Amino acid sequence: MASEFQTSVPVHVCIIMDGNGRWAKKRLMPRTYGHRKGVETTRLAVEFFARAGVKHLTLFAFSSENWNRPEEEVNSLMDLFMQSLRQYTRELNEKQIRIRFIGDRSSFSADLQQQIAATEKETGDNRQMVLNIAANYGGRWDIVNACCRLAEQVKDGLIAVTDIDERRFASGLSLGDSPDPDLFIRTGGERRISNFLLWQLAYTECYFCDTLWPDFSEAEMSAALEDYSRRQRRFGKTGEQIEAPG
Repeated sequence: MASEFQTSVPVHVCIIMDGNGRWAKKRLMPRTYGHRKGVETTRLAVEFFARAGVKHLTLFAFSSENWNRPEEEVNSLMDLFMQSLRQYTRELNEKQIRIRFIGDRSSFSADLQQQIAATEKETGDNRQMVLNIAANYGGRWDIVNACCRLAEQVKDGLIAVTDIDERRFASGLSLGDSPDPDLFIRTGGERRISNFLLWQLAYTECYFCDTLWPDFSEAEMSAALEDYSRRQRRFGKTGEQIEAPG
């Protein structure tokens, strides 16, 4: 895989893993069954993109708006987070994958917060790939937090208002120490970014597919990378400027 995409592998891939509930509904099963099936696809995706040479993978696991879902589903998701961390942390650690969480973890139970902290500590020195799990995360929340941090620094006299530029602002975001995503993938047929990494996706290449997340196979993942490899990333320049030698 790494050799096949050697010249065009995105450094940072982010994914909205959409369609678990609909996948279960089509099979006359509860939505929680779809979420559990989706964990298997998540494990497959982490392994696939690590093999492909991706260095940062950010997965939208639970948005700040997902608290509005039925209580039974939310409770099931929290239990699934805990089980998955306990089950897969050692495996990912052995593969040198660093796990970290972005989002407001204060709303999680004390047990889940402790498990998150333990997972981050156990895998903190790994260098093969960084797996960012966005949980209780929202892009607007992220931007407001960055604004608050800057406001506190100005108030304390650490910086002047004129010191604030895009780079300083971006450094205060949840992924401030990571490169912006090169490729954004959303499964499940929706064509929107749903309050995910609003600042960071400014120039990200977007790939939407109708496949529901539990059915998102390695072949589909390869198709997303192949599509990305055909894109010309211009960042405001013309195609001629990008293609010009030197």
